[in-house]
Amino acid sequence: MLIVLLILAIVFIVISTTKFKLHPFLALIIAAIGYGLCSGIPLDKIISAVNSGFGSTVSSIGIVIVVGCIIGTFLEESGGAYVMARSVLKVVGEKRVPLAMLILGYFISIPVYADSGFVILTPLNRALSKKAKITLASSACALGLGLTITHCLVPPTPGPIAAAGIMEADLGLVILTGIAASILPLLVAWLFVTKWASRTYIDPAPNETDADIEKKVAEAPSAARSFLPIVVPLVLIVLKSIASFPSAPFGAGAFAKIIGFIGEPVTALLIGMVLAFTLPKKFDREMLSSTGWVGKALTSAAIIIMITAAGGSFGMILRESGIADVLGDSLSSLNLGIWLPFLIAAALKTAQGSSTVAIITTASIIAPLMGVMGFVAPLEKAILVTALCSGAMVVAHVNDSFFWVVTQMSGMSIKTGYKLHTLGTLLCGLAAMLPMCLLYAIFC
Repeated sequence: MLIVLLILAIVFIVISTTKFKLHPFLALIIAAIGYGLCSGIPLDKIISAVNSGFGSTVSSIGIVIVVGCIIGTFLEESGGAYVMARSVLKVVGEKRVPLAMLILGYFISIPVYADSGFVILTPLNRALSKKAKITLASSACALGLGLTITHCLVPPTPGPIAAAGIMEADLGLVILTGIAASILPLLVAWLFVTKWASRTYIDPAPNETDADIEKKVAEAPSAARSFLPIVVPLVLIVLKSIASFPSAPFGAGAFAKIIGFIGEPVTALLIGMVLAFTLPKKFDREMLSSTGWVGKALTSAAIIIMITAAGGSFGMILRESGIADVLGDSLSSLNLGIWLPFLIAAALKTAQGSSTVAIITTASIIAPLMGVMGFVAPLEKAILVTALCSGAMVVAHVNDSFFWVVTQMSGMSIKTGYKLHTLGTLLCGLAAMLPMCLLYAIFC
């Protein structure tokens, strides 16, 4: 019944927002409360779960989105984004923007959360797409899939690390199998973006003409200065990830603590924001007012945050209903070999939205079964971890906060998001599983 209710809730969200034009925020909140009532969650827990999911999502990515939008607005209004676009296009070529964003997302999401990476890179992505005269759908889809692949597969992202710990797998082998599993999805994502996503047109900058852009470029800062608000936060976040390695490469003293502080996504992006304030040729304090560039950024950020947080409420209600336990118990009794962790993780991801939660929950379910299943050697354990991490990509939809980050920051409708990002995560997850089946067949 819980699974039937989930399907009905998703159908309601899709139909109400596409056919009846209901705002996604309202659709998600109504779906969350309706699912809670129908699934038998105690009345006092329904609203607390809605509030908890909403609040936890805002607390985790709210400031990141706001500051990211401010950086993006300053880059766009100052002309810096378009100067960066020209520089990148000279290297990758006019028609290779999706490939560039796919690869960029692939590497950035290893140390950086996918949400933060997408927010930071969106201004550059829009500028590149506008300059190259291509649809934003293909480049945004490429960036989202690139970030998703390594976020789910390659440590030091939290999910794979936690799964390796729970299942007592060698982290080095998990990194190697994760990288091996990520190559085919990268190729599949590139083909998907170029052959399918490119058919959908989304204007990267609908309110700007070529003349407006050229005028901004004439007064724009240098390319080197323009890159700083993006590059500096990414470098700081990466340094924090390195500082968190078990080997403690920066020690445990004051320097490590400083890196840990300035490498937090919020702090790193605030530093990037200050650097963005230096971009305008003639700085005016009016730019920081509610009617200036900051005010414009906050207006766009508010919509994104509200919809994303409502998605968090829906995801929390699903977790509160116990659907993860139902799916885990149902699938764990089946004799599916290496496909068992993949299917459990895919079911949990689809049901409650979070890849990290799906990975950790599946690892907890599978860990006691590893001996019975015959997965005892180090390589076998690593393959099993990567198999369940592959499943955690399948599929991203309306109960996943990253789905809303991708769609809302790229101007995609929910229907388009399903056609591009959701379908893309399904194909990438299946593609990641195939190398694991091959490794298992050869070495195990």
